[in-house]
Amino acid sequence: MHISASFESGSIEVVEATDPGNVRLRIPTESASDYRMWFYFRVSGVRATELRLVFENAGECSYPSGWEGGYRVCASYDREDWFRVPTAYDGTTMTVSHQPERDFVYYAYFAPYASERQHDFVGRCLASPLARHEVLGTSLDGNDIELMTIGDSGAAKRACWLIARHHPGETQGSFWLEGVCERLLDGSDPIARRLLERAVFHIVPNINPDGSRRGNHRTNAAGKNLNRAWAEPTMEKTPEVFVVRERMQALGVDFLIDAHAVEWHPYTFIISGDRVPSLTDHLLKLRTRFDEALAQASPDHATEYGYPRDGDRPLQPTLCSSWVADHFACLALTLEMPFKDHAPHPDPRTGWSPGRSHRLGLASLEALNAVVDDLR
Repeated sequence: MHISASFESGSIEVVEATDPGNVRLRIPTESASDYRMWFYFRVSGVRATELRLVFENAGECSYPSGWEGGYRVCASYDREDWFRVPTAYDGTTMTVSHQPERDFVYYAYFAPYASERQHDFVGRCLASPLARHEVLGTSLDGNDIELMTIGDSGAAKRACWLIARHHPGETQGSFWLEGVCERLLDGSDPIARRLLERAVFHIVPNINPDGSRRGNHRTNAAGKNLNRAWAEPTMEKTPEVFVVRERMQALGVDFLIDAHAVEWHPYTFIISGDRVPSLTDHLLKLRTRFDEALAQASPDHATEYGYPRDGDRPLQPTLCSSWVADHFACLALTLEMPFKDHAPHPDPRTGWSPGRSHRLGLASLEALNAVVDDLR
């Protein structure tokens, strides 16, 4: 038996791996920070072997409630088809019990999304004359911060921004974006045609490429949470946000979805800056219309879950959606998807999955179509 994480996004610490029935593991901290949550590794030489993988420090992770309520580890033989395996959490350790059918198997917190897949995805999009590409700058590790634009700009058109991977372990956002762009570029789709008549789409496929490559869950190479850096980004610590924010100011923003995932809630839901200073009654109503339209377009989305809109959660002006909503006086939303299964409509084999994230992306355009005419 051999355990390896020496590949993109790989992350695990092996404590003891001599007995397949009692493999001891630890989830590492990420770059220059105290966060720990993401894991992704391969176990080789284990066909038909009863494996018992014990994550010794699961209770010390950043969001231990993420392991509660039925979370199950993701597994794959080919890194395309990801399924869930039996997982137990006792408040301290998390244990996976699985008998692989092949010589090696990958385990991960959620299905990874590699940079090569992103390059292929962007390349497919750029085969369309509707799509354009630019590099806004580079990250601390020297990776490109990419912007893809779909549609033609014009004075009467709404500028719609879509961003994924502020938190690199939240790969759901990348699968969601694939669904959005696939539908936008389908010339036979009437919703896509109507939206492109009214809007131009500016898409940041991965705002945190360093964290993604390094196997971080929450931070960039400097240990910074990019979704807490929007008020005062710097080129020294958070250049990813700095260059995207500069381009937003040049192009304008009428609408934003920042795609994320949540550890503890087994639902999809919307967060918006309901109390930012510039917010109007019109935008509050528009937010409700979008939420309801998404629930109508996708049974996986429901408006009754998530955080209370008028609750005690403090306003966080450093968040992307809050800063954009206030600075541009526009509808700016954070879309959350689960790491666990989806409680209202569970899937025993896959739980919440890349495929369901993709399909939510398809449905999100129907919700945007319901409000696009009233974004200004």
